[in-house]
Amino acid sequence: MPSTALAGIRVLDLSRILAAPLATQLLADLGAEVIKVERPGAGDDSRTYGPPFARGTDTAAFYLSCNRNKRSVTVNHATAEGQELIRALAARSDVLVENFRTGTLAKYGLDHESLRELNPRLVYLSVTGFGQTGPYAERPGYDGIFQAMSGMMSVSGHPEEPMKVGVSMVDILTGLYASTAVLAALRHRDATGEGQFIDLSLLDCGLASLSHFAMNYLVSGEVPARRGNGGYGGIPSQAFMCKDKPLFLVAGNDKQFAAFCAAADRTDLRHDPRFATTSARIAHREEILPVLAAILRTRTRDEWLTVLDEHDVPAGPFNEMPEVFTDPQIRHRGMLVEVEDPVSGRLPLLANPIRFTATPVQGYTPPPALGEHTDEVLAELAGLTEDQVRQLRARGIV
Repeated sequence: MPSTALAGIRVLDLSRILAAPLATQLLADLGAEVIKVERPGAGDDSRTYGPPFARGTDTAAFYLSCNRNKRSVTVNHATAEGQELIRALAARSDVLVENFRTGTLAKYGLDHESLRELNPRLVYLSVTGFGQTGPYAERPGYDGIFQAMSGMMSVSGHPEEPMKVGVSMVDILTGLYASTAVLAALRHRDATGEGQFIDLSLLDCGLASLSHFAMNYLVSGEVPARRGNGGYGGIPSQAFMCKDKPLFLVAGNDKQFAAFCAAADRTDLRHDPRFATTSARIAHREEILPVLAAILRTRTRDEWLTVLDEHDVPAGPFNEMPEVFTDPQIRHRGMLVEVEDPVSGRLPLLANPIRFTATPVQGYTPPPALGEHTDEVLAELAGLTEDQVRQLRARGIV
């Protein structure tokens, strides 16, 4: 089998909940060895974020979404012996990822300044709500707060009501930024021999994700309007209700709009000076959208999808979850995989979407049970015997 992209990289994962665990899961998918350190007895908070729970377990689906391909070790970092164990693991790791509140790990000698003395090559990633500096640095926070503060909610929803994105979007985007940052730091480490500290803020990532919305404001000074299911590209670019079900239609340029007019047998629209060009359609948005809405209601969704596809007009159905996972394209791409879990049996997982030719994602292991790999990891990396681990466990250290 080909090697994985990150074979030989060891990641010490002291994170919990979503953003940072997603980053370490991605690194694990790409072949890194990820050792997840959790609190004895309790573990990652997200293990309890249910229902739903995996069949026959008390492990929440939330936890399962971002912890596959890892090994779980329990260590009590609040004890001196637990801190020594984490130092021993960090000394033999390439990357450490944590998302404790700013300054917390410094109290235990597990901050970057302390650990780089043991391992100057260590890439240390800290994911926090507001970053390591600034007036809000010590505040706690969660995804919805950052959607509100970053401006994401201000451009989502309907004009009369700002709306949170349904999924924890800032967490997810932060996880992607985090994994990219780690890869860049590893590249630098390989070139120079030096690790470094990465300060990543959810608020910063939420704002950065506004992309062209933020840039439009910075250039024009105009506050972006909330347009519900409408977009900011060409017209049409939004959801429309058909005779039975909705679809999402985009005609991003004049050629596509002409093709839509042909598909709808309304070539008169493309010759109307109000609608003849992308700029004209945007300027006359309020006039053309009711016309398009009336046209789309004349046929069923599937009838429209067939004729629009024949005319090469971009469109897609609105899918509920059952339809998502039965969609032939999604099935063809293998985005749903199953792994064998020792307790719940066959466990469905979302696949990693990255497709490599030389270093493919080679498979998945189920998210680990709490402390499942404590004995083997501490034997491998800290040199402890079974009896030593047993004694530590009896005292609540692991």
